[in-house]
Amino acid sequence: MTKLLLATVLFFNSITPKWVNNLTEAKSQAQKEHKLILLNFSGSDWCIPCMRMHQEVFNTEDFIAYANENLVCVNADFPRKKKNQLSKEQQQLNDALAERYNNKGAFPYTVLLNENGNVITSWDGFYTDGTAKFIQEIKNAAAR
Repeated sequence: MTKLLLATVLFFNSITPKWVNNLTEAKSQAQKEHKLILLNFSGSDWCIPCMRMHQEVFNTEDFIAYANENLVCVNADFPRKKKNQLSKEQQQLNDALAERYNNKGAFPYTVLLNENGNVITSWDGFYTDGTAKFIQEIKNAAAR
């Protein structure tokens, strides 16, 4: 029974990359683990391209495997439906992230940061070239 429970937990932990909601925590983790930070701005309950980005890029096996080894993923979500509203504290954190990294208010908008929170590169809108190319672009940007 214990083995089955452990296998189930491991399986579900590998289905999606681990997303955090706090850049300060992400920077600390990235510095400790020598990883880059992938910051994604999304509207999880209203932005169709955002939903597609998560489903067709971020939730693929290849991206999950790459992200779990190389990235700290941060989700700055801006839901609109009342039932999905964030806490006041989380909304303030996300607003501060948008002010610094996404002042045009683009959705989805994805930013690759170094472990100190400095911008390496960014992608505006839904990424249409597939997961493999997205991962390659991250690798190329990191190598610069």
